[in-house]
Amino acid sequence: MFKKKEDQFSIHLANISSNLTESMNYFSEYKLNNLEDLKIFSEKMKEFETKGDTLVHQVIQDLNNVFITPIEREDILALAMNMDDILDGLEQTAALFDMYSIVQADEYMLQFVNAIQKGVEEIEKAIHLLSQKKLSQISEHAIKIKDYESQCDAILRISIKHLFQIEKDPIRIIQYKEIYEELEEVADYCQNVANTFEAIIMKNA
Repeated sequence: MFKKKEDQFSIHLANISSNLTESMNYFSEYKLNNLEDLKIFSEKMKEFETKGDTLVHQVIQDLNNVFITPIEREDILALAMNMDDILDGLEQTAALFDMYSIVQADEYMLQFVNAIQKGVEEIEKAIHLLSQKKLSQISEHAIKIKDYESQCDAILRISIKHLFQIEKDPIRIIQYKEIYEELEEVADYCQNVANTFEAIIMKNA
């Protein structure tokens, strides 16, 4: 009995997802101590982002060349692009740390990253289920991703309020606020992935 060959798009999406997970883990675990660390950090995130772009390009090429796809073309493309947006946002955040010479993430940044990392873990589980055509099981992961995005909305409000209360340096306020907002946007990109999963479930129910 031949094992059913996994379709190329499942493989592509799994590759994008695992590159995202790897970059997310690097992002959350990297220990910043000094300005030299910042340079290494942002350059490594740029490498992950460039790899992600290459993987998305392969998806687009294959979508143009293949007549039949396992799920609708626009859904495959949306998943690939939305996962890529998450990685772009993480890379952009790393660039902001480097640009503003911030070597110490504050408690709010850590809360954002923790919630986003959990969202990324749920995305990887859902992508795995998608490749196995277990669509009904994806829903619980989509719901969790949206929960983590809601947490980030709350963190954004609290963090900005706190920033204006305690920080006297207006430049610091601008810098920290930009990083908080960038991280919240990354959480929004996670939610876009969840929305795409839900659209796929509905179309294929």
